Amino acid sequence: MVTGRISAMTNWPAPTIDASNRAVAIDSTITIPGSKSVTNRALILAAISQTPSRLRKPLSSRDTDLMVKGLRSLGCQIDEVKTDEGFDYLITPNKLVGPTQIDVGNAGTVMRFLPPIAALANGLIHFDGDARSHERPLGPVISALEQLGISIEHGNKYRLPLTINGSGKIAGGEIEVDASASSQFVSALLLLGPATENGITVKHIGSTLPSQPHIDMTVQMLRQFGATVEVVGNSTWIVLPSKLTGQDLTIEPDLSNAAPFMAAAMITGGRVVIKDWPKVTTQPGDQLRKIFSDMGAQISFVEDGLAVQGKSSVSGDNNAAGLTGLTGLTGLTGIDVDLHDVGELTPSIAAVAALASTPSALRNIEHLRLHETDRLSALANEINKLGGDVTQTASDLMINPKPLKLSAATPTDHYLFNTYEDHRMATAGAIIGLVVPGVIVENIETTKKTLPDFPGLWRQMLGN
Repeated sequence: MVTGRISAMTNWPAPTIDASNRAVAIDSTITIPGSKSVTNRALILAAISQTPSRLRKPLSSRDTDLMVKGLRSLGCQIDEVKTDEGFDYLITPNKLVGPTQIDVGNAGTVMRFLPPIAALANGLIHFDGDARSHERPLGPVISALEQLGISIEHGNKYRLPLTINGSGKIAGGEIEVDASASSQFVSALLLLGPATENGITVKHIGSTLPSQPHIDMTVQMLRQFGATVEVVGNSTWIVLPSKLTGQDLTIEPDLSNAAPFMAAAMITGGRVVIKDWPKVTTQPGDQLRKIFSDMGAQISFVEDGLAVQGKSSVSGDNNAAGLTGLTGLTGLTGIDVDLHDVGELTPSIAAVAALASTPSALRNIEHLRLHETDRLSALANEINKLGGDVTQTASDLMINPKPLKLSAATPTDHYLFNTYEDHRMATAGAIIGLVVPGVIVENIETTKKTLPDFPGLWRQMLGN
């Protein structure tokens, strides 16, 4: 069923591969832009360093552009230096000052990482963002900053919008935070630690801690810039006051953003090489190598990067109601996997699982209900509207593959795959659209949150 109005300006007909030629449809080498997570952490650390930094191959997307704009408004000098491959950022730290207003959009890293840094400035710093940003959890960061004596006006709502009255310095100390909803709460406070007078001890007091690899990334990058960080068990971090040293840093490709391109090779029996995939990394996206291998893909390091080869097994219902119905056509099997630490990979994995030959269980991802949208409900809704069989519990998605196709009762030859303003829902729709004709991805522009030109890269992969 088509929901909403189709607009040529924002809604995107997903390219579909001809089923009769699926095995040779894709054979491509793709360069994935830089990591959002690494870029935004590096921008923060460079801004509070003592000497300039150069960030090579940074990501320029909505989320990172908002971080740059926010830091500039606080007085940090960030210049773009053109290169043969695009541009670098040259960051010259300055004393942070207010007053100013900062737009966080719907970027978790901006709404959670920048308020602690803004508290180092003198004056009033007002934060606001998209409507969805008002719904996303921010209370643990606000509460932690109040524990440090920082004055914050938030109308007792502990959400955006808010105003920080910075005094120009933060003493530091020991703080408790429940980061059960997002590891970004911990990372936000750790990034502040070196700039405090006495350092920070952060104690996580919640029952669970999602996305541990992102905290590991924060710790590794703090140390790279010269901070002293001690990790005590799985729930306490100590960051000493430090004078950070600017770095000349090349940003790794965003491995999480590689997921839809890897998935495309898998479900079409094609081959995609992701250029410059690092041999060693703290990025959660590196776990795609094992997850997709366990689902049947052939994955190996090659000279240019990481090669992903799908299988070309064909079986199942190819012609339901005169339209393509697909399940078990990919030679892939389902998976029972705990995605608690790598929840951002869920939409692409769910899209592949819906096209596999056996059921899947994607577990311990309740925190995804608090992301750009409730991703568990969104995935279940959109796949089921195409004839899939996805059920959700409070924390899991159970996917029983069925032929995905437009309903015989659909009065048109297209279906609007709703994205809920969520970039990863948009790429999930593109994956499914590769083998289900008639899928139109709502508001493909939302992919600009982390990928500046997803449709262009997708066309490149398909040979335009």
